[in-house]
Amino acid sequence: MACAIPARIADMDASTVAGMEGQPLAMPAWKSVVGSIAAFLVALLFLSSGIWKLTEPIQWSRNLEEFLVPGVLSVPFTLALSVSETLAGVLILIPRFRRWGAWLASLLLVAFMVWVGWHYTALTGKDCSCFPLVKRSIGPLFFPEDMAMLILAALAGWFARPSTAIRGAAALLAGIAVFAGASYTWAEMHLTGTKAPESIIVDGKPYSLQHGTIFLFFYDPNCGHCDAAARSMAKLHWKSDVTIIGIPTSEAHFAAAFIHDTGFKMLTSLELDKLKKVFPFGDPPYGVALQDGREQGPVSRYEEGSEPADTLRKLGLID
Repeated sequence: MACAIPARIADMDASTVAGMEGQPLAMPAWKSVVGSIAAFLVALLFLSSGIWKLTEPIQWSRNLEEFLVPGVLSVPFTLALSVSETLAGVLILIPRFRRWGAWLASLLLVAFMVWVGWHYTALTGKDCSCFPLVKRSIGPLFFPEDMAMLILAALAGWFARPSTAIRGAAALLAGIAVFAGASYTWAEMHLTGTKAPESIIVDGKPYSLQHGTIFLFFYDPNCGHCDAAARSMAKLHWKSDVTIIGIPTSEAHFAAAFIHDTGFKMLTSLELDKLKKVFPFGDPPYGVALQDGREQGPVSRYEEGSEPADTLRKLGLID
């Protein structure tokens, strides 16, 4: 009997040690609380940002071009970014995936800070509301704010157990990617109207017509009706996101004088033939409203009184 007790104790000690080796030690309560709070805050930011991009891929592809992402890469980059941000937000919320989510969120934040730092001079003052809950612009506070988010992500990962179940994380990635593809397909299908040329030369540089709200105004610099129409439109309250491009139909060398005299602020393109082939019309003045590369409607009436203001307002170009 005397020998049996030590044997049982030895067996119990061995099983206890084995159990301890097979399971991680319990984390102190305060670390768990801090890690959970940090994870929740990071998830809130990344999910809001990622889901926003998932549901508005066309708009965000244009926003990324404002951040100097080449136009040809703006759509795939938008989809990749939306999937990555959403995945980071989901992973960091789930304890068994939290460390992976923290790594991914940290990588995205560092990459964004490097990009902005590299292009800081050109991007200063740009709206940087990547997270809809945080309104801000590129400036001196940008880096401290992103560093604070990076610290939160680091805390969430540091106070998390090693992540497991890679198949589960891969399934989440696949699901989010499928949703992103479906969302973009739906957005593309709902772009109606005649498709504009991919790009034109505006003020001597290539300019994409595939993103944003654009008003093409065809005019003859020596036409009194065109002059009156431009002066009338110069007094309207145009929405801030509308780009106005003027296309002279003759005497193109008078374009700058026409803009100066009428006070109608617009960019200038000389690609009349290219545009008129897609949007045919008779005598100027004539206008075309574009939204993300598709014609939303013509603006063909320029009489005294309510036109073209009524048509422009109906098309969402003026307040």
